[in-house]
Amino acid sequence: MSAPAGALSTQERAVLSPRAARRVFLTLTFTRWFPIGLVIGVSTLWQLEHGLSIAEVMSLASVAGLTVFALELPTSGFADAAGRRPVLVAAALVNVVASVATLAAQSYWMFLAAALLTGVFRALDSGPLEAWYVDTVHLTSPGADVDDALSAQGAIVGGAIAVGALLSGGLVWWHPVPGASALMVPVALFVGLNVVHLAAVAVLLREEHPRPDASDHRGSAVHQALASGRQAPGVVRDGLRLLRGSRVLLGIVLVELFWSLAMVVFEGFQPIRLAELVGGEEQAGAIMGPVAAGGWAVFAVGSALAGWSSRRIGVTRTAMAARVLNGLGAVAMGLAAGPVGLVSAYAVTYLLHGAAGPMHGALLHREARAENRATVLSMNSMFAFAAFGVAAPLVGLLAERTSTQVAMVAAGALSILGVLCYLPALRAERDRAETDGQPSAGSRAVLESEPTALTG
Repeated sequence: MSAPAGALSTQERAVLSPRAARRVFLTLTFTRWFPIGLVIGVSTLWQLEHGLSIAEVMSLASVAGLTVFALELPTSGFADAAGRRPVLVAAALVNVVASVATLAAQSYWMFLAAALLTGVFRALDSGPLEAWYVDTVHLTSPGADVDDALSAQGAIVGGAIAVGALLSGGLVWWHPVPGASALMVPVALFVGLNVVHLAAVAVLLREEHPRPDASDHRGSAVHQALASGRQAPGVVRDGLRLLRGSRVLLGIVLVELFWSLAMVVFEGFQPIRLAELVGGEEQAGAIMGPVAAGGWAVFAVGSALAGWSSRRIGVTRTAMAARVLNGLGAVAMGLAAGPVGLVSAYAVTYLLHGAAGPMHGALLHREARAENRATVLSMNSMFAFAAFGVAAPLVGLLAERTSTQVAMVAAGALSILGVLCYLPALRAERDRAETDGQPSAGSRAVLESEPTALTG
């Protein structure tokens, strides 16, 4: 009798409670994004310091984005078919290699190799952790909305990057390695912390895989992996059919085409413009630490406020308002004539960027199912990276032909048009409200009974 009981307890342990899943989800979110904070303000400056032009720097961003575009669906299809954990482990490993390549790069072609590896990492990393969390929660709480959990994740992302960026700025200011670039130390620490993330994924993430062959212990591990891989094309086809058949999902995904234009401004051009205003890359690197920290701190505030706003005016209206205001913030960044104005506009832009992300993700989850969730998330990311990959070098060329300010204003203004793509989702939310009253209140209560990231 004891053997069946032991077997049952093993199975029960494989399925995490919503509380435990949330804890792992937010922990891995922190270890994933804290290292990014170290380089988010200095990576562009690191490339410029090694002699690259603005157009070359933007072309590297394009290469990374287009690599993600090419690999998003195959990698996400494999994640839906084979499981999230092996894909996340592979992603973390590639991230370590990419960061080492970035540290060692001495020429455009070496930076290009690092950009390709970074694109592979982002394609593998895009979607599986979020999909793992949602599906784990749905095993014990079917249909539960996750907008509050995604808001908490956004707050963790913002806080982690803010702390990392502040540390990075302090390291650049301290310049503890005489004879080397002041920008080198945060890049080296970035490599080490990516190794920590790899270890955290390997140790913390557990998955109860729903595929029938996952419980078949007769075949070899290689045979099971190949069998799962053969399922990936079918998962991808299902995701594409869903996109073609749903105006709501198509509109949500198309928002990313416009959103990426604003990202070119506040991610790519912020340090470039700051370097122009303060007189050099290392000077800008020391300033970008606290500036990026402040930006991601308000990003975290924006994510938390989005959850509050969605309960009052709805998820879609919150996403639309944040999208418009984020684009206006990008325009204001281009119009700013001094460092103080640029930093102020950057902070407002990131506040709205933090508010938009969780609501956009919640809308995607409404249109996805367990068997294609990672694919839907990756299709969204694929569109974003493709748009960024095309827009970044074009905006870079516009900056070289005119000025960085003209390029920033043009990209920011065009990004605002993306709000129109949310209209089908708004109509669907209204229909849902008429049918169900307050559609997400009951299901959201399951998650709201757990402590949030901000309250412990």
